[in-house]
Amino acid sequence: MTTIPPGATGPAPAPAGAGAAAEVTTEPFDRLPDGRTVHAHTLRAGDLTVRLLDLGARIHSVLAPDREGRPGEVVVGCDSAADYLGGGRFFGAVVGRFANRIGGARFTLDGVEHRLPANRGALTLHGGDGGFHSRLWPARTSLTADGTGARVAFTRTSPDGEEGFPGNLHTTVQYTLTPDGRLTMDLWATTDRPTVINLANHVYYNLAGVDTGDGGGAATIDDHLLLLRAAHFTPVDATLLPTGEIRPTAGTPLDFTTPTPVGARLGDAHEQLRLAGGYDHNMVLDGAPTGPNGPDAESDAGTDPDGPADPPLAAQLHDPFSGRTLTLSTTEPGLQFYSGNLLDGTLTGRAGHPVGPRAGLCLETQHFPDSPNHPEFPTTELRPGQEFRSRTVMHFTTGLPEGW
Repeated sequence: MTTIPPGATGPAPAPAGAGAAAEVTTEPFDRLPDGRTVHAHTLRAGDLTVRLLDLGARIHSVLAPDREGRPGEVVVGCDSAADYLGGGRFFGAVVGRFANRIGGARFTLDGVEHRLPANRGALTLHGGDGGFHSRLWPARTSLTADGTGARVAFTRTSPDGEEGFPGNLHTTVQYTLTPDGRLTMDLWATTDRPTVINLANHVYYNLAGVDTGDGGGAATIDDHLLLLRAAHFTPVDATLLPTGEIRPTAGTPLDFTTPTPVGARLGDAHEQLRLAGGYDHNMVLDGAPTGPNGPDAESDAGTDPDGPADPPLAAQLHDPFSGRTLTLSTTEPGLQFYSGNLLDGTLTGRAGHPVGPRAGLCLETQHFPDSPNHPEFPTTELRPGQEFRSRTVMHFTTGLPEGW
């Protein structure tokens, strides 16, 4: 059992402060090998500061206060474009065209087989090596309509045939920071040919504080308390592809339906943990349709860019030592829970410091992996005349979540 220090308990989580005016600034971050400039866009609202890069439309930095009001870095990142193109390629990036895995590096749509570059054994991971994470996204910054929030929208057209996927796919990734501690990610996409799409953000969280070289943090995520609104998951095979089964989490180490320390069962001998080397599983979010007629490309639930309502709750993550809490809500039917199993100290993070074992975890809101090859899963097909829409809200607060 995790010991919760004094001051961690109490009433509902306190939102970030709302006193300061919202602000958005842009500055050069680095250069790519071909000489193009990578820009950093900094959003400030309330007590949060968020830096976003046009390389991969990625979340580069989130500075969030602890229970004492001291800001700290809570996402894993790198200091150079070279590192973001190397071992840290997925840190904070939007991955696509198809997040997660596609088995056999191929899929069939409308009777036509589409072959993709294999970049993880015999399968395609996160859209291929030339996927969305590796691309520069033109950006447009603004304040929200009421002036209290800051926003950046990244827009890019992925040409027909890029990484083997059909259709010219026009995609917008929009981040909005509001003074109540919410960072909202909205995704929209349209196509001129039938295609498949699955977009996710691959941000690694560590609410205890990421090592930035100033002595402010180097803790693991083992003691983070995690709650997942997921009573089922999709088990994997030896290549981490879903078997097609949807299995209850009850009685397994994947049961996080009550708040549980992330590291409490990582050493269990359960077959699914052994296959993945830890947690690397798609969690089926409660209430999400699990058949082919589940959330589809025409769904617009919770995606009004100025709408006040959060989508359904997906996860809550709490660090008992800093007091920070992340509440995650989404319109997506699945969430990839990844415990950073491949972080082994060989990747370079901030200030040249190695990113060690379990330095961060991912909670990637998504459709199910390998869906194009599993017609029993919620569809990832997108057709001309349809619009893909998705919203995920990351709400940073302090204190235990209400009901814990």
